[in-house]
Amino acid sequence: MTKLLIVEDDATVRETLALNLRSEGYEVETAEDGELALERARRISPDLVVLDVMLPKLDGLTLLRILRRESRVPVILLTARGTETDKIVGLETGADDYVVKPFSLGELLARIRAALRRGQTEVAPATEISSGDLSLDLVSRRVVLAGVELQLAPREFELLATLARNQDAVLTRDFLLASVWGDDFVGDARTVDVHIRWLRQKIETDPSDPHRITTVRGVGYRFEG
Repeated sequence: MTKLLIVEDDATVRETLALNLRSEGYEVETAEDGELALERARRISPDLVVLDVMLPKLDGLTLLRILRRESRVPVILLTARGTETDKIVGLETGADDYVVKPFSLGELLARIRAALRRGQTEVAPATEISSGDLSLDLVSRRVVLAGVELQLAPREFELLATLARNQDAVLTRDFLLASVWGDDFVGDARTVDVHIRWLRQKIETDPSDPHRITTVRGVGYRFEG
């Protein structure tokens, strides 16, 4: 059965779409924010994503950029903004199609079917990530900085890999805790801060003035691509 992921923060729109698409024979998962959508996209490998642009925690265009680094899953953007510039930005970011709200269910169904016909979903996760003179091999779990291999603890590597996979996106401490330590971790967000400090001591030229892993005050951390 074809799997769809509906990412929409408006509960009424989200549940209405899910109900109607299930009645059309699709298997549907939903997410109300960008971080949850990213986790579910990685877990279920959907055949197509219907993605609202304006989302809490991780906006739609940022999420689209991350998905495009990991997969060629078809993505249809939903937005209340319909200017030509908005459409160009969405399509150049990697969207396969663009639907302006309000839209009819029939129009969306037609666009979903067309996008699914245009190509098969091919998940191609990156095995190597580079940023300047820093490189990560996700298979061998090696990290090299300026030609020198670094010795990272397992949690440090997982934290760095999670940040690097989502470069330029702001990740909350709760998201990092769930991704690296697991949902059943007993502790608080300061655990993330401590490990970030240890990472900075190993990968930053000046840990007191970091330029690879930056802090977004009151939100979390961002790996600068």
